Amino acid sequence: MHTIKFIPKDQHQKDFARVLSKRVRDYFKEEGKTTFGGKRILFKAMLMLSLYLTPIVLIFTLSMSPWLALLLMVIMGIGKAGIGMGVMHDAAHGSFSKHKWLNNLMANSMFLFGTNLINWKIQHNVLHHTYPNVYKWDNDIDTKGLIKLSKHADSHKIFKYQYIFGPLLYGFMTISRFVGDTKQLIDYQKLGALKIFKSSLGKNLLILAITKIVYLAVFIGLPFIFTDYAWWQILLGFFSMHFVASMIMGTVFQMAHVVEGMEEPLPDESGVIHNQFYVHQLKTTSDFGRRKSIIGWYIGGLDFQAIHHLFPHISHIHYPDLSLIVQKTAAEFNQPYNSQKSFFTAFGSHIRTLKRLGQPV
Repeated sequence: MHTIKFIPKDQHQKDFARVLSKRVRDYFKEEGKTTFGGKRILFKAMLMLSLYLTPIVLIFTLSMSPWLALLLMVIMGIGKAGIGMGVMHDAAHGSFSKHKWLNNLMANSMFLFGTNLINWKIQHNVLHHTYPNVYKWDNDIDTKGLIKLSKHADSHKIFKYQYIFGPLLYGFMTISRFVGDTKQLIDYQKLGALKIFKSSLGKNLLILAITKIVYLAVFIGLPFIFTDYAWWQILLGFFSMHFVASMIMGTVFQMAHVVEGMEEPLPDESGVIHNQFYVHQLKTTSDFGRRKSIIGWYIGGLDFQAIHHLFPHISHIHYPDLSLIVQKTAAEFNQPYNSQKSFFTAFGSHIRTLKRLGQPV
C-alpha cells in the first residue's frame, strides 16, 4: 500500500507540533487524568444501546399501532446514530476504555449496523485520519453519486443543484454502506489495506455475509413472524430507522471537512505534502460550537473534530479542555485553528461550500 509523506515546511511547524504534544501530555499528568472515556462514556454506551435495542423488543412483544411502532423506529435511528458517533467511534480508536477487550466489544457494535468493523477502520482510522481532504486518498470526500465533495473531482451539471438536494441524500448513508461494503472490502484487498490488520479477504467476506443475514433476519424477518404489520409497514420502519440515523451522522460528518476555509492539498510528484502532520490536520478540519452541551455529548465530541484529528487516541470527553490548549498554541505559532460559531453556522457554511463545489469549472 502506497503512502503520502508529510514534510514540514520549516522548523516553525516542527516546534508547533512538539510544544502542542508536550502541553497535552502535561495536561493529563497535572490533572491526574487518563486519556480514556471511563465511566462517563460507559454510561453513554448503555443509554445509546438501550435507545437502539429496547424499541425493537417492545415492537416484538407488545401490541401497538403502526404509528407508535414507526415512532419507536425513529427512536432506534437516534440511538443508532448515538452508538456510531459516541460509542463505536471512540472504541475503534482505542480510547473508549483502558481495557482492550472492552474497546473491541464496543467497536464491534458496528455489527449492529449490518456491516463490519474492518471496513470502517480502513476507511476512517487509516485513510481519513491520515489523509483528510486529500482527494483520491480520503474516501470521505469521494464523489457520492449526485454529490461532489472535492474541488478536484470531475464536474457534472447535476452538481449545480447539490446544495438544495444534497443534504437529503445523507439520509441514505447507512443503507449505502450496507449495500456497498462488500465491494469496498474487495477494493481494500486490491489496495493492500487488509494487510495492515493481518486479515484476509475470505475471512472478512464470510463475516460480512453472516452479519448481513442475521441483521436482515432480525430487523425484517422477525417482524414478519412476530407482528401483524404489513410488509410495506415493516420496510417503511426499517428505512425510517436508517434514514434518521444517516441524516444525523451524515450531516455531522460533513461539517468537519466540507465547510468554508478548508484546504484540499494534493501531494507533489514525489508523493509529498509540504506541511507537518499536525498542521495538515488543522488546515483540513474544523470544529463547531465548542461548548459543553447535550448536542456535543450526544454526537461524541464530533463538534471538536480538529481536536479529534490531532489526538484520535484520546477520548472525546476531554476535547473541550484540549481545544483551549490547541487554540492557545496555534495562536502562538501562527497556525490555523478553524472553528464555526455554532451548529447552524457550520451547516450554513457547508451548504455554501456545496454550492461552490457544484459550480461548473
